[in-house]
Amino acid sequence: MANQPVLHSTFVVERNYPQPPDRVFAAFAQPSRKRRWYAEGDHEIQEFEMEFRVGGSERFRYRFKEGHPIAGSEIANESIYQDIVAEKYIVMASKMSLNEKPIVVTLTTLEFLPAATGTDFMLTNQGAFLDWSEGPQMLEAGWRALLDRMAKELAQ
Repeated sequence: MANQPVLHSTFVVERNYPQPPDRVFAAFAQPSRKRRWYAEGDHEIQEFEMEFRVGGSERFRYRFKEGHPIAGSEIANESIYQDIVAEKYIVMASKMSLNEKPIVVTLTTLEFLPAATGTDFMLTNQGAFLDWSEGPQMLEAGWRALLDRMAKELAQ
């Protein structure tokens, strides 16, 4: 299957943050905090809406600025929170589109585990990448960069 139209991939990213689970969880739960580390960056935000509750949705649309390899292209992320247990885990189903064409559908689980050194955090991403063979590596690299940004947000 050399030209497999749907590529299935799972990756796990683990981190330890020196802050307690309630503080790390809040970085995902509070819209203003999440927008700072998750949405702001080398692109122009078109929309960021977040209703953090089971069954609630999150929408994030942006365009890449000049100088980026795909400048002018629009990315849209749409998520539904499937389950939330405060300070323990978040499960969400998401779809990412490039210029209105779906490129990946994911199930992402975020776990917040108390540790002697703060919080052990684990992100598990299970995805169906649609005609996007480099997608798994790009999405994992994106999450790793976002979690680095979140660490800076938590340190403030």
